Amino acid sequence: MSNDPLLQPYQLKHLTLRNRILITSHEPAYPEDGMPKERYRAYHVERAKAGVALTMTAGSASVARDSPPVFNNILAWKDEVVGWMKQLADECHDHGAAVMIQLTHLGRRTRWDKGDWLPVVAPSHEREASHRAFPKRIEDWDIDRIIRDFADAAERMKEAGLDGIELEAYGHLLEQFWSPLTNDLAEPWGGSLDNRLHFTFEVLRAIRARVGSDFIVGVRYTGDQDVEGGMGKAEGLEVSRKLKESGLVDFLNVVKGHIDTDPGLTDLIPIQGMRSAPHLDFAGEIRAATDFPTFHAARIPDVATARHAIASGKLDMVGMTRAHLADPHLVRKIVEGREDDIRPCVGANYCLDRIYQGGMALCVHNPSTGREIEQPHAIAKAASKKNVTIVGAGPAGLEAARVAAERGHRVTVFEAASEAGGQVRLTSLQERRREMISIIGWRMAQCEKLGVKFVFNTFADGETVLATDPDEVLVATGGLPHTEILAEGNDLVCSAWDILSGDVKPEASALVFDDAGDHAGLQAADIIAATGAAVEIVTPDRSFAPEVMAMNLVPYMRSLQAREVTFTVTWRLIAVAREGNRLRATLGSDYGGARRERVVEQVVVNHGTRPLDELYFELKPLSSNLGEVDYEALSTGGPQQVLRNPEGRFRLFRIGDAVAARNTHAAIYDGLRLAREL
Repeated sequence: MSNDPLLQPYQLKHLTLRNRILITSHEPAYPEDGMPKERYRAYHVERAKAGVALTMTAGSASVARDSPPVFNNILAWKDEVVGWMKQLADECHDHGAAVMIQLTHLGRRTRWDKGDWLPVVAPSHEREASHRAFPKRIEDWDIDRIIRDFADAAERMKEAGLDGIELEAYGHLLEQFWSPLTNDLAEPWGGSLDNRLHFTFEVLRAIRARVGSDFIVGVRYTGDQDVEGGMGKAEGLEVSRKLKESGLVDFLNVVKGHIDTDPGLTDLIPIQGMRSAPHLDFAGEIRAATDFPTFHAARIPDVATARHAIASGKLDMVGMTRAHLADPHLVRKIVEGREDDIRPCVGANYCLDRIYQGGMALCVHNPSTGREIEQPHAIAKAASKKNVTIVGAGPAGLEAARVAAERGHRVTVFEAASEAGGQVRLTSLQERRREMISIIGWRMAQCEKLGVKFVFNTFADGETVLATDPDEVLVATGGLPHTEILAEGNDLVCSAWDILSGDVKPEASALVFDDAGDHAGLQAADIIAATGAAVEIVTPDRSFAPEVMAMNLVPYMRSLQAREVTFTVTWRLIAVAREGNRLRATLGSDYGGARRERVVEQVVVNHGTRPLDELYFELKPLSSNLGEVDYEALSTGGPQQVLRNPEGRFRLFRIGDAVAARNTHAAIYDGLRLAREL
């Protein structure tokens, strides 16, 4: 048996967990009609096959009609959930993994205009900033009903054959009772800490009455809300002790912070550019104070940190949840001594930010996550070996090279620059985004192991490509910034890329026009503001940087606000003219009838990219498919079989921003799904 601390079994009550790694409860928003059907099941089974000890489903499953999900969660209040959860649990059990589910009532952390349009309930009328619903103050009959709802849901999960359940407290109804900020009820439900905990213990007693003493029950909660007027560390420790001493729970899953605002949520679940494992020591304090089974997850992206968490005795089980979105085979690779092959979580938080905007969780650089059925993680070998030539070593080109090499093909990659990376290398120059370069580093390492041939410092033309005698050609040349958008003065502006690369130095005052809404605009503004310059960000959108999304926006806003950057929405840059040694920027509005002017020393434009597609169009008439893509086959995982030019010597495809300006995930997804069928 290995002496790796992570690979030691753990005994939780009667349940033997095969190692110390769990996937904590989270909602990838894969349910269909509120049920964990095939996509949801495939996602968890993939990770069970690879060796994770415990996979927790749902984040969180709703126990009641008046707790409607604001994104796509499991509806545990429906009886039909039993059959679907049984299928998931049975299949994960077949692969040796334990399965639990997180149950909750959201309280005020939802909206009245979701689901059945029922009033939101909470132990006060105080609304949550994130979801904005003013709640009804909970009544006695609501309390009785919701206690029954929790017990009913727990009974359903036991019937489904799960190994246990976890109650979600932090931010949700249970904690809303705990916190003085959100509970202004009279006795016996409000006031003292014991009164504020009364509802939780009534829920736990009702659950135990239904499921018995053997069924595993835990609580995920904050041991310190870390907000003025909230439940502090001292009360959190007392809550921890009371949960243990109640005899009603079997484990504690500890977090630190609050989630009622975007900044609070981001501090509790940190993203790239923030500290790794910031709450690990705090969780260790809870374990030391209680001597009780303690779980924890909060930006533990790498094996070394996870190993330390167990070896140091801070935790009994360590959560590597986003790490498993990036690489579902993480545990298998540890067991096989292949830690260098683990696809790293880069903390981009594309997964969480997407679900908070109503999409399903996707990993920024593993397009198979959430698509286990149509885009399996394993790459099948090709029936015959081909010559595959790829032009461009950005994320799209590198993914195509990796996948084609996995298929067994001979792969050559041309890159005009001296090293790989494309736009990812550019964005990673800023410290906050430096982890993005691991997207490139991991692919380069995999390609080198697979024997991919790289030719750098080469601006490949048609002749260069044809000299490789290709069977398949993928053009992944990316794009260049498009700044020619003004009625006049296009020659007076620079691009956000110019600022990021250092090719253009910041001036003493700048207007950043951000019409793309992605990271580049905010990064450029931050770099300029860091010099002490006066900076204004202008966007025609109703809000800032919509492509960046909520949690990723938090570190930017903290930095930009601290540097006194001005934010102006709903205005469009329409012209720039010289005024002495400065620039006069004219702003218009899509709403009409208004003009404004700014006088600054620098105007920066972020308006996306235009494809570098000259090579593609040079090669197109020589190709057998004339560049055409069968979108039906591309979307469903089928082979590309278009034949438009029988005389063509090769098939031709273009991917990533060589097609149109999109994002890193789209580029990598292009590379994966085209190359896996070559």
